[in-house]
Amino acid sequence: MVRGKIEIKRIENLTSRQISFSKRRKGLLKKAHELSVLCDAQVAAIVFSQKGKLYEFASSDMKKMMEQCEMYRHGYFHAERLQEEKDVQDLKNEVTVMVNRIELLQLHCRKLMGQDLGSCSVEELNEITIQIERSLTLIRSRKGKVHEDEVEKLKSEIEGTRELVNERTKLHEMFEERPLWMQSRSLESEKNASSSSSSACENVNISDVETDLFIGLHRSQV
Repeated sequence: MVRGKIEIKRIENLTSRQISFSKRRKGLLKKAHELSVLCDAQVAAIVFSQKGKLYEFASSDMKKMMEQCEMYRHGYFHAERLQEEKDVQDLKNEVTVMVNRIELLQLHCRKLMGQDLGSCSVEELNEITIQIERSLTLIRSRKGKVHEDEVEKLKSEIEGTRELVNERTKLHEMFEERPLWMQSRSLESEKNASSSSSSACENVNISDVETDLFIGLHRSQV
């Protein structure tokens, strides 16, 4: 019958935990003995129970094996400590180099600003002059480029404004915008013109009608 896998975690039940400890301790020491016999290896196993009781196995003298283990650990940790100290020293040296570089850069910047020039030789002063002239050339070039960009921007804005003015002028010409008082006066003049023309037409029609009056007897009666 195949046994199921047991989840590796602390056994909560005290009795089950003690039983499991006893079985696995015996199995561990048995495996250590088998390893020492089969592989001709020096094997030592030390187990402390929960209550502090010691269980051990050693293929040879336990004391000698512990001394050998301590010597190995001392050499291993000593080498590791030496490597750590070397790494720390390398970092310190790198920090020192970076600090020196920063100080040199700060001194160079002060010299470019015209400070701390007392210790400079003629060659150093010539070199600083050349660097300043190069920097000024670059600054002037950048300044000219910025000015050109601003001029182009202003030109585009003026062109846009000019187009708006032309468009407004066209609209004024198309619709002939006039003030309201002029529009009302023109409407009144048009109304007056239409009324006078209608009156003239009525006068013409009335004059064309014959209106002869006769006083006395009609001719047919004479």
